[in-house]
Amino acid sequence: MVKHIILWKLKEDLSEEQKVQVLAGMKENLEGLVGKVPGLLRMNIVIRPLESSNADVMLDSDLETQDALKGYQMHPDHVHVANTYVRPFTETRLCMDYEV
Repeated sequence: MVKHIILWKLKEDLSEEQKVQVLAGMKENLEGLVGKVPGLLRMNIVIRPLESSNADVMLDSDLETQDALKGYQMHPDHVHVANTYVRPFTETRLCMDYEV
């Protein structure tokens, strides 16, 4: 199994109201990829970090294999969600992938 973890920082120029909408859209649409993307076993989007955090959003997902991760990254549904609900609103992205 492969863990795929992403941390994002939202763009500073978003209003508090926009941030609420963006976070809800990210969570709903990213978690909605389970069952659509082959090999994607689980997706958990954390949008309420503790104040001690320096990231706004965490994606924590499990995929069957490294090949499943590669397929996920190029899957049209994932690309659509990333281009519509994530990339326009984030300024920083960190990623860690590892086998368990």
